[in-house]
Amino acid sequence: MTSSDENNGKKNKKRLSLKDRLYQRSDEARIVRRIVAVALIVITILIAIGANYGYSYIKTALEPVNKEDDSTISVEIPMGSSSSQIASILEENGIINNSIVYRFYIKFKNATEFQAGEYQLSPSMTLQEVTDSLQTGKILKEPVFSVTIPEGKTIEEIAGIYAEKANVDKDEFIETVENKEYIEELIAAYPTILSEEVLDPEIKTPLEGYLFAATYQFYEENPSIKSIVNSMLQKTEDVVTQYLGSVKEDWTIHEVITMASLVEKEARTEEERKVIAGVFYNRLAEDMMLQTDPTVAYAQGEHLERTLYEHLEIDSPYNTYQIVGLPIGPISNFGENSLVAVLEPEETEYMYFVAAPDGEIYYSSTYDEHQRLIDEHLDRD
Repeated sequence: MTSSDENNGKKNKKRLSLKDRLYQRSDEARIVRRIVAVALIVITILIAIGANYGYSYIKTALEPVNKEDDSTISVEIPMGSSSSQIASILEENGIINNSIVYRFYIKFKNATEFQAGEYQLSPSMTLQEVTDSLQTGKILKEPVFSVTIPEGKTIEEIAGIYAEKANVDKDEFIETVENKEYIEELIAAYPTILSEEVLDPEIKTPLEGYLFAATYQFYEENPSIKSIVNSMLQKTEDVVTQYLGSVKEDWTIHEVITMASLVEKEARTEEERKVIAGVFYNRLAEDMMLQTDPTVAYAQGEHLERTLYEHLEIDSPYNTYQIVGLPIGPISNFGENSLVAVLEPEETEYMYFVAAPDGEIYYSSTYDEHQRLIDEHLDRD
């Protein structure tokens, strides 16, 4: 064989080798395409199965437990129960299919103000029917008694009301709400309204101002102190939560509630509250002392028929005649109107006001005018 033939043979082998490699690559590409196609089919099937399962899961959770079962079940909703606790109770009693989905349902529906009590509910009820019952208070039995807590009351006064109306030991009530371990539990349970600020050692009573003014219904003759406190804190949280979007960025909830308690103690009408809140803001902006008499009475620990100059000298983080800014904490509970006034104050040029014994409030923009009104309407000898 000639050298020419040898060269041609080598060339043919190279061509064959290149051709084989091309065929091999083509096969590998086909295999890859098949694997990708199979994988995509499998993923699509899994997504479809997951979506179908998720749809079925939620659809079932939103439906009545048993449309054909009209029997009724007695379900107890304790005072102070949170929405998650209520959902769990309903699921445990076979009234709803899924507590987690129900919690999303009532949040989506913006359903609040659930009432404690013993309810007659059925597995055939829709989620809306169950929710309506819990909100309207359609219960098996009437409350044993009701207790009304007015606005502007201190913890001690609230304890006295429950001692009279609910057969609760006043001293035990106060001791309970001053227990540090219990307060820490409540801070964890109600983080929207309670914070470590209430544990400041200079604060007289940690929950002062946080037990909301309202009428509370009781379905047992001897409710526990903790159940009473829980229901009152839940009410405070329900009210305050509605206004969280209006709270200034540099203000804490503790400061807002503290200011609301001052406004509550100084004013009687909605209009007065808004103007007084505006005066307080004006004074805070100028780093002036608020100089509001109710804080002096709270610092003294007693009701003062008249606030005398000697009272103003008490050394206390509550005495706004001695400190600049807000007192260390609230001096009483508050009504919703006072909270709104703090969040939506009247814009005013007033820097001073005098709350006269006759109930009238006199405003002024200058110190001289303010002093004249004091001399005219107050007796502080």
